[in-house]
Parts: sequence; C-alpha cells; structure tokens
Amino acid sequence: MKRSLCMVAMAACTLFHSTIMAQEQRPLPTLEDLIPGGETYRFAENIYGLQWWGDLCIRPKEECVVAIDPLSGKENQLFTLEQVNKALKEAGLKPMQHLNNIRTPWAKQFIALLPRAQKYAIYNWSTGQVEMRDDLPKEPAANFDYETDSRNLAYTIGNNLYVNGRRVTDEPNGVVCGQSVHRNEFGISKGTFWSPKGTLLAFYRMDESMVTEYPLVDITARIGEVNAIRYPMAGMTSHKVQVGIYNPATQQTLYLQTGDPTDRYFTNISWSPDEQSLFLIELNRDQNHAKLCQYDATTGTLQHVLYEESHPKYVEPSNPICFLPWDSNLFIYQSQRDGFNHLWLMDLKKLQANTTEVAGKQLTSGDWLVQEVLGFNAKKKEIVFTATKESPLQSNIYKVSVANGKVTRIDNGEGVHHAQLSTSGTYVIDSYSTPDQPRNIELLATTGNKKQQLLKAANPYADFAMPTVETGTIKAADGTTDLYYHLIKPANFDPSKKYPAIVYVYGGPHAQLVNNGWLHGARGWNLYMANLGYIVFSLDNRGSDNRGREFENATFRHLGIEEGKDQVKGAEFLQSLPYVDGNRIGVHGWSFGGHMTTALVLRYPEIFKVGVAGGPVIDWSYYEVMYGERYMDTPQSNPEGYKQTNLKNLAGQLKGHLLIIHDDHDDTCVPQHTLSFMKACIDARTYPDLFIYPGHKHNVMGRDRVHLHEKITRYFQDYL
Repeated sequence: MKRSLCMVAMAACTLFHSTIMAQEQRPLPTLEDLIPGGETYRFAENIYGLQWWGDLCIRPKEECVVAIDPLSGKENQLFTLEQVNKALKEAGLKPMQHLNNIRTPWAKQFIALLPRAQKYAIYNWSTGQVEMRDDLPKEPAANFDYETDSRNLAYTIGNNLYVNGRRVTDEPNGVVCGQSVHRNEFGISKGTFWSPKGTLLAFYRMDESMVTEYPLVDITARIGEVNAIRYPMAGMTSHKVQVGIYNPATQQTLYLQTGDPTDRYFTNISWSPDEQSLFLIELNRDQNHAKLCQYDATTGTLQHVLYEESHPKYVEPSNPICFLPWDSNLFIYQSQRDGFNHLWLMDLKKLQANTTEVAGKQLTSGDWLVQEVLGFNAKKKEIVFTATKESPLQSNIYKVSVANGKVTRIDNGEGVHHAQLSTSGTYVIDSYSTPDQPRNIELLATTGNKKQQLLKAANPYADFAMPTVETGTIKAADGTTDLYYHLIKPANFDPSKKYPAIVYVYGGPHAQLVNNGWLHGARGWNLYMANLGYIVFSLDNRGSDNRGREFENATFRHLGIEEGKDQVKGAEFLQSLPYVDGNRIGVHGWSFGGHMTTALVLRYPEIFKVGVAGGPVIDWSYYEVMYGERYMDTPQSNPEGYKQTNLKNLAGQLKGHLLIIHDDHDDTCVPQHTLSFMKACIDARTYPDLFIYPGHKHNVMGRDRVHLHEKITRYFQDYL
C-alpha cells in the first residue's frame, strides 16, 4: 500500500535536472574543499564592495577605487591607496591596508567615508585631503551608525549609547541602550535610527533586569566561570523596551509615552520626512494584533493609531513604513492581509482622519510575495523590489508603477537575485546565481534592456568529479500542497545499485533549502556525502519560507508535527526509488532542523534509522519568548501543544542511532535542551550519543567547522 502510493507520487512529480559535468578521472572534492573554514575551501569568485555613487557604480579594489558608467561599462579611476595613505599620514592617522571597505554615500560630492578601527575619516579625492575625522574613545565600541547628511556618529560602548563622543545614557546593570532588542525578531537588526536629515536619533532602551539569568560556563578559565545571559523563556517574564529620541544639538533625550512597556513589542521604527513624527508598529505579546502608531517626535506623545491588523494565529510585521520621495503624505505598508506579503499604498492624512479609505490601495497582488523594497525611481514614480513572482524558488527584481499598479520584471527571470538600486532608481547592481552558474554580476537599467556584465564567475568545482542535483515536487501530507525537493546523486551514480539515503532537514519558518540558485541551494556537506555513496535529499515542508501565510502557519501551536508528516512523505518518495535502500535512511539538521531530526528518529523509527541533530530544540518551553510564543503560544495557554512537541516525552521510543551535538555557549538553543533530553533517555533506558563543541555559540564556525562535518560524516559511515 505504502509503496504503491509512493509510486503514484513519484509519477506525479516533475523532475528538473541540473547536472555538473562529472568525469571519472577527476578527483572528488574533500570537506576541506567544500566547507567554509577548510584549508582549500572553494567558493565562487565575487566583486566585493560594489556600491553606488549617485548613478555611477563604485568598485573598490585593493590598490584603487574606480567608477563604472552603467551605460558604457567604461571605468574611471577615482583615487589610489597611495593617495589615501598620504592624506591619512598628513592627518596623523595610520595607513590603510586596502580600500575594500570604503563607502561613497554622497552622490554629488567627491568624498569617501573611510570606516576604520576606532575612527571614521572622510577623504576628499579632489583635494587629496582628509577633511573630517571622528576619534572615538579607546574603549571597545560597537554598533556604529554614521549619518551622512549631518555627519553625526552614534555607537555603543558596553550597554550605553554615545553620539559624537558624548555619552547619551548612563544605565545600571541589566539595561541596554542603542542595541537590537526583542532578540532580533520582527526584522529588528539594529538599535539606532537617524531621522532623514540626521538631526534626531531614535534608539531602543531595553531593561532586562527582570529577566531570569541563564548560566553559560566558560571552560577556558582555570576554574570555569559563569557567563550569565538574560534569556526570557516562553511564558516567562520578558524584558521591557522603550524608544528614546536624542537631539545632538540640544543634547536632550525624551522617551515615547507608550505607557507600561510590559508584554508589548515595539517594532519597525521609521521617521516622517519632516522629522516631526516617529512611526512604529506595536505588537501585543500574543502577536496577533499589530497597530501602526504615530508619535510626536518633539513631545513623545501618541498622535494617532493609524492602522490595525489582526489574525487568529499571528501577525508578523517585519518591515517599517516607507514614504514616497515625491509625496511626503503617501507611504508603503507591507502586509500579509491577503495571504502573501504585498505592498499597500497608504495616505497619511486619510488615516489620521479615520476615513473609509484607510485600508489603502494594493499595489502588488497574487500568490507570490514581495521580499524586499530596494527603493524608488522618483522621476517615473516607481517602486523597485524583489519578489517570488516567477517561482517560489526564485527571487527576481521588479518595478511597480504607483500610478497604475503595473508590475514589470527588470532582470532575466532566472535564478536568485540580490540587488542594489542607484540613487535615482535608474540602475541596479544585480548579483545572481542559477543552478548552473555560481555568480553573475551585472549593471541593469530599470528603464530598458541595457546591461553591463561585471563578472561571470567560473565554476569553483570544475576540476572535480561532482554529483548531480535534481529538483521536483511531491504532495504534502495534506494531499494537496506541492512541496519542492532537491535530490543529489553521486558523481559515479549507478542506477542498478541500492544506495543509503540521508535527509538534510531544517523545516522551520523563514528558511528555504531548495531554490533555483547555484546547485539548487545544495550545501557543501550534502555534495560531499553524495560522492561518498549516499543519496542526499532535502524537502521544504509546510511551515518553511516563501510560500505565503497559510503555508507557514499550518504548523501553529504544534511545531514539528505537520512538518514531520511532510518529511515522511519525502522519505516514502525515497523508498519508492529503485536505487534507494529504503531500510537505510538517515536524517541530519541543525537548530530547528535539530528538533526535526530528533523528532523524526523518535516518531518514525521504522523509517529513520540514524540521525545527527545539532543544537536542537527539545522542549519549546525552554525556547525564547518572541519566536516560541509566536508559533506555539505560551505553555500556559497551549499545554497540550507543548506536551505533544516535547521530545523528552518520546525518549523511550529511540530505537536507532542518534547523535546530539551542542555548543556549550549556545545562547539561542541553550544547552538545557540537550542535557534534559539526555536525562530523559537515561530514565527511559535508551542510549543516544552526545558531542559538545566548547567555546562556540549556536553553530560551529571557523576551522572547527570542518571537524564538525567530519564528525557528522563518521557517524553516518559507522551506522548507516
């Protein structure tokens, strides 16, 4: 019965083949070639530091900086390292080793920003002089935020905020200013926000003093030392966040009058063009009700609740509003209200007046989602953005007319694209890859078909015998939803043989393993294992990224359950293949993938015989507030869901081989997950294996990363 169903699924799926030329006489790549940190790590050629200076593309090189005309492709040298170092010496500053990190944010001025350790200098290449410098305190500083119009510089030292060398805050232990808050959820990646002209600075203040400390132990000390982190677990007391506004001219600070900031999230901060108002999207702790709020930047008072959005499961605002440069009354709001993230044009005056048109005008629509707004072409009144319109596996570049809503693709319609828009919105730097091409970099005109190619990277594995990567779809466990997979076969694949299979899994929100980029997104270790004689398989189950709200929130309140059912469909598909040994299927994943690996080995021991789980979530009640409560609610409100997904309760079901790997300084999935699971297995008289990486956080980086993948490889070779 099972096999016949799988054969039907196999017949229904469509295979798309992407094959790297493999010849028997070529050597096989090693982990040193395929893993970052390896001594001979191979990666595709790139051009680093590409950026815009107005509508000229700037290419920093080791010894000089050139400007590239996007129409003709002609290069013009602007200045050299020798000239910069001469000016630095005259200014009493140390020389630079290269020019890769320079910035040219001033479109019509012949000046460049030289970010340097503990100093910022502005170099004028028309005069050959350093015309401005910021000498920072000797204490280690971080979170630099340089405002190019006002030339104001914000940064942090320890837990306090500084602006232009002046200490803005003086906080007690447990309070952090000017840094990212809410554990980097909701699109938050920084803690300072300059107004459009750089005259005011909004910043986060986070009081963590009420949050329980979690002990991490530093074993490098003679006697191990405790490194305590503030870690709010699901259902527990969270930190309190405020938003401050600092005026460098008056050196005065005010805080928004948000009332008691307990159990609320203040996200997506943005300014009005006239710097009189500050906007943020306030989210309740249940994360099912968002409010777009407008505050008076001079008094901190709430002026308007402009728009509200709710959903029975959750809403997830991740993008600040963005005003149109040609109309300071209109702004773009990104919303999933129709099931996919799209652009909505909002009228500030109508929202303030609470008219019947507050819902706004939808600019993009369809069963695809906007990924990023790149900027505007003010002259043509267009918005330039990236989206999945061609395929959920791709990211392409588009423009939409604000006047008529017409959406036009700018790029070639292939692969996965990352872009930077020029100042006028007339050109983009387009860096992309396709399954067969590791990297292309081009200058594209947003108004036509003109382009200049800057780089077509060679295949970094051309001298190796490489496996083949195939993609296709199967049906999810719901019987209707298409799921994308990629399948990797050895370079010397023999269809008459029976191969063991390894499923590489992540499966959680905001991640996608299968795409139409280089090698369809296949990882170096996956390629390595295929050449060792395994079929390596990855499937993006329901709950993963780039498929819309319903696809993602199908896992709400029971993380790992529906995802696991979909992965079983993938395993059944593998078992239906004549060249796969259906009795030898293993699984590996990290973080959410570590949870999935452990869950699959425990729930489906008849299918998954060997697993290697890295940094796994074992018990969602041990995970942090923002992420955990969004997808699971609290342990108090969803006790059955937390019980069902707590893998300690399944410890007695371990029948195969399971290796748990954890980092001792993991501040994302704290070590308590793994240690408590080990105790549960001891109590249940089951016998997993354990390996610890000292000194690492939520993954193993650097040279040790090769060791990690060798460890994982050996486990599968020993037991699969």
